[in-house]
Amino acid sequence: MGRFEGKAAVVTGACAGIGKACALAIAREGGRVVVADIDGSAAIACTAQIAAEAGHALALAIDIADAQAVAALFETAERQFGGVDLLVNNASAMHLTPRDRAILDLDLAVWDQTMATNLRGTLLCCRQAIPRMIAHGGGAIVNMSSCHGLSGDTAATSYAASKAAMNMLSASLATQYGHAQIGCNAVAPGLIMTERLLAKLDECMQTYLRRHQLLPRVGRPEDVAALVAFLLSDDAAFITGQVVCIDGGMLAHVPTYADGGAARPAGDAAEAAAAPRR
Repeated sequence: MGRFEGKAAVVTGACAGIGKACALAIAREGGRVVVADIDGSAAIACTAQIAAEAGHALALAIDIADAQAVAALFETAERQFGGVDLLVNNASAMHLTPRDRAILDLDLAVWDQTMATNLRGTLLCCRQAIPRMIAHGGGAIVNMSSCHGLSGDTAATSYAASKAAMNMLSASLATQYGHAQIGCNAVAPGLIMTERLLAKLDECMQTYLRRHQLLPRVGRPEDVAALVAFLLSDDAAFITGQVVCIDGGMLAHVPTYADGGAARPAGDAAEAAAAPRR
């Protein structure tokens, strides 16, 4: 039996990338998954892939910034699957990031729309999930944060602020509902090469970002999904209120690392460390 046999999950932003990988990971371990995304046709395609692998899933088109739509989402999940045990808040207003600039250049509409989806939407989903989890004797929530929420940047002001706030929202939820056997953690990915990101980053930028990682490859959506599945499972039942980075070590080193200012192995060890890895 899989770790999620008999459990029902809601995954938002689940039509592609990390969200889709999370939905597939849960379904492959026996969970029944509500695939929720603003792109309804892509959500249907995801459920079709789950069904092809003998999993159980339901697609719903939804804007998570809409409180009534979120309520309807969870009512449908309860009606179809008998409740909600697991929640992955992955939906994010990524389409706004090209306009998400430095503070003095930032269009306030971008700030408001980013907060509406990334933060308000996450809150709305948590508010709907928590009573249903309490009714089932507990549950697990993972909120998809970002390394942008842990360090400053020259742009992405709204996105970074929303993810930093999500970290504290996760800690607050864990504190307030731990007594009800509800665990909540945030996951902070670094450079994860989704199809959407691959289309945006040229090879020069990819090379630049990889220089700041400690591991010699970029991350994959499946890497994040494996961490999310662990945090949702009983294997992580005593882990709550944490922000877990999955960034290949991008935030773990001294700032001079990528410029050769950090200590490096000498001699044969240096050549071995620099050799390509499969």
